[in-house]
Amino acid sequence: MSVSPGISLPDRHRALRERLRSLPRAVVAFSGGVDSSFLALEARAALGERAEAVTAVSESLPPWEREEAKRVAAEIGIAHREIATREMDRPEYRANDANRCFFCKETLLTALRGISPEGTPLLLGYIADDAADFRPGRKAAHIAGAIAPLEEAGLRKEEIRLLAREAGLSVWDKPALACLSSRVAYGQEVTPELLGRIGRAEWALRRLGFAEVRVRTHGALARVEVPRARLAEAAARAGEIAAALRAEKYLFVTLDLAGLKSGSMNRLLI
Repeated sequence: MSVSPGISLPDRHRALRERLRSLPRAVVAFSGGVDSSFLALEARAALGERAEAVTAVSESLPPWEREEAKRVAAEIGIAHREIATREMDRPEYRANDANRCFFCKETLLTALRGISPEGTPLLLGYIADDAADFRPGRKAAHIAGAIAPLEEAGLRKEEIRLLAREAGLSVWDKPALACLSSRVAYGQEVTPELLGRIGRAEWALRRLGFAEVRVRTHGALARVEVPRARLAEAAARAGEIAAALRAEKYLFVTLDLAGLKSGSMNRLLI
């Protein structure tokens, strides 16, 4: 049962801890982002060795995020392992329609069930903010009976960052980062080759100093998103950005003047 957002933050934090302590054990779907990391931290505190973090590895996971997940799990001290998910084997996923995330989450949860002792609760890092966003994966989570303790406690992103910072978690201010498939325009087929190209393109821009960046892919066109505060810098370095992306066979490179926005591809669904 969800906690009313009118309840104080300390009380909602206590409700989260009580919820976790009520579980016999738990497997946390762990990306290494602030939400799943804070959830893993709290699960480890509540359940000790009965809590485990599992990172899904596939073509949609940027390599640098895989390494970051390993580092953060070690920092937390939670048991951690990786599991290969094969969402790319599903034609429904590769078709990349509005329900792509449903098939991805369904594949993930099926894989987690396959490696977990019977009756083990599966924990996802959904938060209160997610209820207002378009997230087909939530339906898959509901069908699978997965639990979202942060959302149940009514915790929002900025509150989680505050609690994570107070706990000394190194990723408390880490920018949100969705899977590489979220960079592909709906209707364009998702392939391992395309995701590899997007990953290399974003890594090239990260090496140029743009730690927060998305290379949204619309066929032969790359739409680059950086935070609005860095638009002027990106424009001044347009030649370097264009060269880096043309090296990955993008014919056209454009800078989105609206700035970086999580889930911006969902505008195509309106």
